[in-house]
Amino acid sequence: RYRTHTLLPGHLSWLPTAHQGLTGGVNSLVRFRFNLQLLQPSINNKAQRERVTFRSWKFQAVSRHHQPSFRNVICLFFFQISLETSPNEDAYGPQPVPFSIRFPGKHRRHKRDWVIPPINVPENSRGPFPQILVSIRSDKDKSNQIRYSITGVGADQPPNEVFKIDPVTGKMFVTKPMDREERSFYHLRAHAVDMNGIQVETPIDLYIYVIDMNDNRPEFQNQVYNGSVLENARPGTYVMTVTANDADDNATSNGMVQYLIKSELPHSPNSHLFTINSLTGDIATVAAGLDREKVSQYTLIVQATDMEGVQSYGLSNTATAIITVIDINDNPPELTDTTFSGEVQENKVGVVVANLTVLDRDQPHTPNWNAVYKILSGDSFNHFTIRTNPENNDGMVTVVKAVDYEQNRAFMLNVAVYNQVPLANNIPSSMQHTAGVTISVQDVNEPPYFLNSPKLIRFQEGVPAGTSIATFPAKDPDIFMQQSIRYAKLADPANWLTINATSGQITTTAILDRESVYVKNNIYEATFLATDNGYPPASGTGTLQIYLTDVNDNPPTLLPRQAQICERSNGHGINLTASDADTDPNVGPFIFELPLYHTSARRNWTITRINGDNVRLGLRIHYLESGVYEVPITVTDSGNPPLSNQSSITVKVCPCDENGDCTTLGAVAAAGLGTGAIIAILICIIILLSMVLLFVVWMKRREKERQNKQLLIDPEDDVRDNILKYDEEGGGEEDQDYDLSQLQQPESLDHIIGKGPGVRRVDERPVIPESQYPIRPMVPHPGDIGDFINEGLRAADNDPTAPPYDSLLVFDYEGSGSTAGSVSSLNSSSTGDQSYDYLNDWGPRFKKLADMYGGGDDD
Repeated sequence: RYRTHTLLPGHLSWLPTAHQGLTGGVNSLVRFRFNLQLLQPSINNKAQRERVTFRSWKFQAVSRHHQPSFRNVICLFFFQISLETSPNEDAYGPQPVPFSIRFPGKHRRHKRDWVIPPINVPENSRGPFPQILVSIRSDKDKSNQIRYSITGVGADQPPNEVFKIDPVTGKMFVTKPMDREERSFYHLRAHAVDMNGIQVETPIDLYIYVIDMNDNRPEFQNQVYNGSVLENARPGTYVMTVTANDADDNATSNGMVQYLIKSELPHSPNSHLFTINSLTGDIATVAAGLDREKVSQYTLIVQATDMEGVQSYGLSNTATAIITVIDINDNPPELTDTTFSGEVQENKVGVVVANLTVLDRDQPHTPNWNAVYKILSGDSFNHFTIRTNPENNDGMVTVVKAVDYEQNRAFMLNVAVYNQVPLANNIPSSMQHTAGVTISVQDVNEPPYFLNSPKLIRFQEGVPAGTSIATFPAKDPDIFMQQSIRYAKLADPANWLTINATSGQITTTAILDRESVYVKNNIYEATFLATDNGYPPASGTGTLQIYLTDVNDNPPTLLPRQAQICERSNGHGINLTASDADTDPNVGPFIFELPLYHTSARRNWTITRINGDNVRLGLRIHYLESGVYEVPITVTDSGNPPLSNQSSITVKVCPCDENGDCTTLGAVAAAGLGTGAIIAILICIIILLSMVLLFVVWMKRREKERQNKQLLIDPEDDVRDNILKYDEEGGGEEDQDYDLSQLQQPESLDHIIGKGPGVRRVDERPVIPESQYPIRPMVPHPGDIGDFINEGLRAADNDPTAPPYDSLLVFDYEGSGSTAGSVSSLNSSSTGDQSYDYLNDWGPRFKKLADMYGGGDDD
């Protein structure tokens, strides 16, 4: 007799004011108890109102934090409210009782004239379609005919016709399966109008939620992830993160992904070395034992599963994580032997004398592997260094400073090896990082050397030939070899010296001259050679420097040798000095004087002293006639004994202007020309300028005449009826070598008649039999002459015997006599029957001829 009305599942916003049992960790079951009150019930009977009962419920809350809180809890719960009523209370059967659910903290009253069932649509429904969702009804449909419609996205907006409504019954349908990942929420509006289209109800909002189903697998962002970790890393060291996304609702288990390592390659003998955080996907080390020298790379297969990682019904996917173990310097370098040996010839530099091999298990060609060698002892004078071979890490013991067998016959080196970077913490150093290196020195024949090179000695110039000036000995460094030394001269620019082959005594062969061009800064250099008798022989060189002191052996000379002065004495003069090849004290101050025997010079000239090296030469008389004069002057130096030299200076005396400079005319006169000669030169210059002027005037006049003449061609340039004269006699007999046969008349035309038809060269006289040309037509065509010329040109171009240059084409060759006979034998017709009208087609040049012969009987 009673019926139950159920409020179906819906989404409610609620803030509880009372709770109990909030305990547990992640994924724990939390129970809540709520007080619900029925507001404004339509049941007036108290007994009926008491029969309203509520069922209890419980729900599961999932928190992503270790301590759940209300702010981070996402809840989805379902509840039922059952209302029992008696059918006797309403004659029309059970009716829905309008009521509101009042939650603590919110007081809300909503009056509804529509009966709207809750609308929740699960995705991926299999139908059949269309599938009814809800029925919409207005309480005014009893008195009026109502038409229902819906609007919004999914109805009349794209995507269209996902939802439809029966306009009469108000039943709303879904027409196809829903996909929450494509669209999870629809907002529609329901409308009710009468038959006239007048709105009878206020439009109401319809919220349609697509319920998520687990229909999407987790998808990794990458199929392969690459990470790295240092070897010997501590447990818990972060390595990398893998991430997978699930398109399902991440607020439900459908989209909650957890991670798991399915496999780890290569397998560790004891346990796995890596672990993964099931919620975040962070991969970290879980145990010690990473050793790059054993395993340099690990491959992990990582699985992501939704439904909170439940393997039985969750969907999963996998990705690959490649972890590279990064090398650290945990293996010290070790020398492969405790002793090494080598040998080197003395005086050799830059050679490798021993090779040290080393073993290092770290990654090659990295600072953890690269070896650095150091000599600890045994090389106090730094003769050796150890360079690292970058290819194989070997140590190359190299000589950087020459060793001497006579001083050290062997070396005992103590060497050590390290890496470029220090060893990692807690890694002990190897006992094999040091070794001994024995290097033997081999004796070779060393060249003798001069004890003092260069050797400087002082001598006075002028030493006579045959003077012994020095002994230049050499020493053989090979003290353990009994060898003799012989000497020879290697370089002697002036050939002044000789050396004794056995003793090294140096003797002069000529007089030493300090003023020689081979002496630089008073020093003369000579090079000598010392050679031993070893096998093979060795030789060394030495330089002897002779510092030559000066003697007064060069008289001074006068400077300058030419000068000019004004013919009138006005206080001006010529400054003179002297040059001496000697040095102090055999040079100035100098003495300048006029010779006593040269009376005219002493009468006309005078010398005034300026300083010890300079004097002034001037006129003693008031006026001296212009000309060139040789003035003798004696110059004496200050040497011991002093040397004198008489020199002459050429002085040009000339008239001067007011500034004291020689005029041009005066300079010419001073050069020795008389007045008559100067006048003659000026006249010649004037005549030459006049001739040039006349020539220019004549050329301009001639140019003007040419511009004013009326003829198109200058009579002198006209080539008609002019006799051309060629003043050329030729080249003798060689110029007579030409072919006269070209100018001769052929004897007959038999060779032409006997030749077949073809193209004929007409630019040369035929030398082979040719055929008779075909007879031309009686009425020539205006283009016949052009064809004739083109035919001859083509024949010349195609002739393989033609000369390799352009030649004159001769188209008519008659010679001294014509073989064609006399033209008087040609008969002309006077009957007047022949037509000459074709002459009009030959152009204006034949017009006159056409008028004469084509005029008719009257002409």
